[in-house]
This record gives sequence, C-alpha cells and structure tokens, in this order.
Amino acid sequence: MGELFGTDGVRGTANTGFMTASNALNLGAAVGRYFARDGGVHRVVIGKDTRLSGYMFENALTAGLTSTGMNVLLLGPVPTPAVGLLTRSMRADLGVMISASHNPAIDNGIKFFGPDGFKLSDAVEAEIEELVTQGVDPVPAAEIGRAKRIDDGRFRYVERVKSTFPRQMRLDGIKVVVDCAHGAAYNVAPTALWELGADVIEIGVSPNGHNINLNCGSTSPRTAAQAVLAHEADVGICLDGDADRLILIDEKGQIGDGDQFMALMATRWKAEDRLKGDALVATVMSNLGLERYLEGHGVRLERTSVGDRYVVERMREGGFNLGGEQSGHIVMTDYATTGDGLMAGLQFLAEMVRSGKQASKLLRSFEPVPQLLKNVRYAAGASPLEAQSVQDAIKAGEAEMGQKGRVLIRKSGTEPLIRVMAECEDEAMLERVVDGIVAEVASAS
Repeated sequence: MGELFGTDGVRGTANTGFMTASNALNLGAAVGRYFARDGGVHRVVIGKDTRLSGYMFENALTAGLTSTGMNVLLLGPVPTPAVGLLTRSMRADLGVMISASHNPAIDNGIKFFGPDGFKLSDAVEAEIEELVTQGVDPVPAAEIGRAKRIDDGRFRYVERVKSTFPRQMRLDGIKVVVDCAHGAAYNVAPTALWELGADVIEIGVSPNGHNINLNCGSTSPRTAAQAVLAHEADVGICLDGDADRLILIDEKGQIGDGDQFMALMATRWKAEDRLKGDALVATVMSNLGLERYLEGHGVRLERTSVGDRYVVERMREGGFNLGGEQSGHIVMTDYATTGDGLMAGLQFLAEMVRSGKQASKLLRSFEPVPQLLKNVRYAAGASPLEAQSVQDAIKAGEAEMGQKGRVLIRKSGTEPLIRVMAECEDEAMLERVVDGIVAEVASAS
C-alpha cells in the first residue's frame, strides 16, 4: 500500500493535500477504469454524509467516473451501510461513500465497496492507487457515462434495517433518544424507530454542513446521556457521522461501549446456537475483561488490527458472523456487509423487549479491566514511533506491567495521531506508564 489509502479509504481535510476536487476527479477516473476495464455497461452508486464538502466531492467523483464510461447513481445523504446494501441490491459494480465518519466537519473521505457490498481489499486499493499515479485516459465522447439521482435510497435502507428486527416484536412503550450526530442518519434513524413503534426523542438531526459530530453523536455521547435523563428515556442510541458505529446509553445515563454490546450479543447468539465458529472477532483495542468474560461462556475472541475492514476480512476468512470494535463498529454479516449502527441499535432494543430487562442490566455483562487511552497529535513528516526515546519508554512500560496488563501503541489510520493505550488492574501503574510514554511521544512529535 502507498500513502493514499488509510484504514478506511482516503481521508483528510477538505481542499488540502489529496482531498481536493481535482484529485477526487482523478481518483474517480482511476476507480472507474479499474472496474470498467473489461468493457460493457457499468454502474456505481454514490452516497455521502452531510458535510459541506460532500457536494464538491460528489460532483468531482461523478465527473471522473463518467469520464471512464461508468453510469453513476446518486443516493444523496445516506449511512455508509446503505451504500454497501444498495451496491448489491442495485447490481452495481462499485459503491462509493463520501464521508470522514467521526471526524470534524472540515475533514472528508472517500471509501469504496465492491459489487459484493464489502469494502475493497488492500490489494485492490493498491492497484487503484497505481492507476491514480499513472493517469487514466477518458473514453470516447460517445461512451461517456450518465448520472442519475435515486430519490428513494434512504427508504430502501429503512425497510432493510427494519427487516432485521423480529417481525413479531414492536417497540411500543419504549422511549428512545436517538442522536444522529447531524450526520447521514438524521432522517432514516428516527423514521425506522418510529415505524417500529418507539417513542422517539430526536437530537442531532439538523445538519447544516458544518455541525456534523459537533458535541454530539457517538464521539460525544454525554449530550445523549443528558437527554436520556431529561426525558426519562429507556435507552439512548448514539450514531456517528456516517452511522456505521453505535454507542448506547442506559436509562441511568451511563455509557456502554462496543465491547459490552458484543459481549451481550455473542453470548446470546452462542446460547441460541447462532454464533458461527463459537467466536467473536474484535480488534486489539477490545478490553481484556471482554476476553475473559467470553472464555467463561465458551466463546473465543479473535483479535485483529484496528479497523472494521480488518474485522470483516477475518470474519469472512473464518466464516464468523459477529464482530466489531470497542469504538462501536458492530458487524453482523447475517444482516449487513459492514458496520451498521442503526441495525445494531435495533438488535439491542430487540433484546430489551425479549428479556424484559432494562438497558443498564444488558450493558454491564462484564467488569472491564481499567483501560486508559491518550492521543498525541504529531506534525506532518514526523515519525515519533521511530524515536529511540519513545521505543525505550514503551519497553520500560511493558516491563513494569509484566503480566499485570498490556500496552498497545499505534498510529491512527485516519488522523495524524499516535494512540497510547494500556490496560492494568493497578490504576496508579496504568496512569504512570501511559503518561510516561505520552510524554516521550509528544517530545518526538
């Protein structure tokens, strides 16, 4: 892989670096050439979230794709999982989502789905990157593709999401706060919940191009937690900007992360003999407490690198059907090809109805091992992890913890950040080790 694609497509600040309209046009042409190289008529669907720059990238990508003969179907603002779904159902060769997910509004990104609805592999992205470098010749004028707006894409998605909720169930009498982060699900999430009978309290549903993820959504769940308490709601559902991740809030205003949700679903599916391979796929960031809890229930935890695409790759390799990330990406391949926050939220609500238990009882399956994560931003061109002082600090921290915990240091695949994470039963040791490493990383940044 080169420098263009990160762990989740291409991403950066709009109108800087690679994230310009001209580069998006070239990327669209390269992707179009890759998928249309065998000739014939080809189709691509494009969705986006609510960022102002989405208009610019949508038009640029459309120009690049049609210049190589691809016909473009424009979905408008829809969640990322809707693009995966509609790529398959509309028999498209390619799906494109324009979104920077949980990042601030000034950022944007472009991610791709193959005809099977799954994200493209590293190998395919490398070939596309090579085409971007080489440049692509446009097709003759008579072969230029067409572009068409699809007005009912979000309604198709709502019906698909609702179909995963047990048909005999309704959400009558359940009050749900749904925080859509002023993002792609601002319309579909409240609609789906209301149609299933819930009493819906909507927040984060007034996008203006600049407020996506701003003090709301899965990255700022306290806003939803306050709303849950204020409205005496039964549960809160927090989505991020493109609605592929979920953070849940119980009736007491307490936050439950992806690990707690996965613990609940894995053991439930295991008891119902639905958990393929008796395994849950999660990343190296998932808590040790989750791993220990699953072991006690006969479920194996398979760990991957950080990124929901790596979770999905391992699920497909091993034939597993449940996976996700602590950050809230939940992948249920029986239902969808990628993380789907709304779909996961409905599965949690179904468990509330089935069990008759409050959200607080379902969101505390295990006691997490104390975990501390700190991010250090580094300057362009810096390589702090290569500094000897940083490597020495990491080794010292690992030695101090020994068998009492673990240290995980990694570079973010979506932002210029070094993530310093550690877990340990001894919280004083935990803070000491993390702060020591953070200080050295900051000095080398």
